[in-house]
Amino acid sequence: SSGINAEYGRICRTSRVVRIFRFARHNKELLVVMRVVSSASKEFAMLAMLIMVFVLLFGTLLYYCEMGYNSNFNSIPLGCWWAIVTVTTVGYGDLAPKSTIGRLIGSVAVVLGIVILALPMTVIVSKFNESYGDVKRKTEQDQLKRVRAHAIANGAIY
Repeated sequence: SSGINAEYGRICRTSRVVRIFRFARHNKELLVVMRVVSSASKEFAMLAMLIMVFVLLFGTLLYYCEMGYNSNFNSIPLGCWWAIVTVTTVGYGDLAPKSTIGRLIGSVAVVLGIVILALPMTVIVSKFNESYGDVKRKTEQDQLKRVRAHAIANGAIY
């Protein structure tokens, strides 16, 4: 019974977080971010695909290179875990290659990880600039319309 109540409590707390998304409809900046994320879905998909390919490639390479040198790399999925941590430049430090060729592969993985993460970001940033510029122009146009309407109502413009 207490397990069910704890689960119910977690669901209720999660529903509070979902309410934040309703707030986003009234906040221009959050709307810009949501628009950019939806318009850059192809770039995010490309980024995810590149990361998956490099993780599988470097994880498998490191597993085979460290086979006789390092007992920590005892499976390809563990090598993929190391590759995820390395390519995304998190670097927990729980696994590290010990052989020379393994360290060389690790160095290449770090450099390519930075490049992989940086390339799509330029496209995403340009989409953000476009969306923010559109919102800014629309806000300025709306403000200009209000000023003109106010001036016409007060007889300043005929």
